[in-house]
Amino acid sequence: MKNSLLNQERIESRLNEFYNALANVETMSPKEVDKLYADIQTTVDKLKASEEKAQEWSHFLHEVTDELEAKLNDTRKSKKKFFLIPRAPANNTIDVEENLADHFARGMNLYKICIIFFMGSFAGVVIETLWCIVSNGYYESRQGLVYGPFSPLYGAGAALLTLVLYKYRNRSASYSFWGGFIAGTIVEYIASLIQETLFNSTSWDYSNIPLNINGRVCLLYSVFWGALGVFWIKSVYPRVSKVTLRIPNHIGKIMTWVVTIFLVIDMAVSGLAVWRWGERVKGTATMDNALTRFLDEHYTDERLGRIFANMEFKETSDEAL
Repeated sequence: MKNSLLNQERIESRLNEFYNALANVETMSPKEVDKLYADIQTTVDKLKASEEKAQEWSHFLHEVTDELEAKLNDTRKSKKKFFLIPRAPANNTIDVEENLADHFARGMNLYKICIIFFMGSFAGVVIETLWCIVSNGYYESRQGLVYGPFSPLYGAGAALLTLVLYKYRNRSASYSFWGGFIAGTIVEYIASLIQETLFNSTSWDYSNIPLNINGRVCLLYSVFWGALGVFWIKSVYPRVSKVTLRIPNHIGKIMTWVVTIFLVIDMAVSGLAVWRWGERVKGTATMDNALTRFLDEHYTDERLGRIFANMEFKETSDEAL
């Protein structure tokens, strides 16, 4: 600290010398003026270089301080209970355990992303179904696929949140909030756009909510996505990772591939079924072959209407964008 003050005093003293000299350049010889200008320019270049180094050092200090403080707070919280419920382990604890284990889903690899997609697809449907029961007083399907309680939107959201926020898992909550805010909004907008473009249908519309964009996303739900980002990376992700660490490698790899293949087939069948449903609703189902007859027989309007209770088809797709 003392050296810093001395350096500052020397710099200020040197600057005052320059200021006084500049005020008296008319009394100097051309050679003295050239030397003064050269000295000042050299000092300016050194000060700029010092400023850049100071900014880099300040940024580094902010990064390490924020990370150390976040790890400390997360570890403290992990040792406490929420009423009688154990809190999630700190992400730093998970990192250490994963680094020590030769596990199939260690770190952020394809297996981990697939597992998170499965869990997100399932948990999203369960939560939304429970919310429907509580808020509306009746059960209504919230599935996103024809087979099983899965919704790829929630799975994609969970996977993207994890990919975006993984780097900031050991940072303060503000990083997770803004990462979730941005990532969730992008996923929701793209998902709505794809559904309307491919199937000319919608499953949600925020047109009546203030500060929306084309009815696909709105500020209110973007804030929800931000809060979800904090909850996800600080509470859900470490729990998922903790459970995943207990799955033996040979069982985990086989299970992951089996569920992945099932969901890929499920999504393909669901996409074809919804496409054919839309053709029937619009009265344009003129194609007649083995595939369309199979879809018409096994995925009737009544069945799909029960599964995709919130889906509505538009008359035209001119305003899809």
